[in-house]
This record gives sequence, C-alpha cells and structure tokens, in this order.
Amino acid sequence: MATEIILPKLGFSVNEAILTEWMVEDGAAVTKGQLLYTMESEKSVQEVEAPADGTLKILKDAGETYEVGTVIGELV
Repeated sequence: MATEIILPKLGFSVNEAILTEWMVEDGAAVTKGQLLYTMESEKSVQEVEAPADGTLKILKDAGETYEVGTVIGELV
C-alpha cells in the first residue's frame, strides 16, 4: 500500500509553497525520517522527512508552486 507524500501546511496563513528540491531521486529506496525534499513559503524554508519506508515515486516537479495538501509523491 502506498503512502502519500503531501505538501504540509507551514503556518496558519500559508496556502501554497514552492517545492524547491527533491533530495532523493525518483525510484530510490528511502527510510522513515530520511530527508526527502525542501519547500519554501513566503516566511521559511523547511526540510521534510519521509513519513515511512519505501521506494520514492515523484509526482510533482521541483521548482513549482503547489497548494498545501497537494500529493507530490508516493512511497510504495
């Protein structure tokens, strides 16, 4: 069963963020807690960890702005 990687909300008024960089390549094995990607809002830059073990399937490209709650990848 796949685990969705969802762009999290960084603050009360933040509704979108830039997916600045994937730190793991598509198709790579990851472990829970490993740094997966960085995101930037108008107020901060944050590194986000893998929520589970699995193989990364990237669904959204880095360098683009996405709404909070967007599924940007999966761990299968």
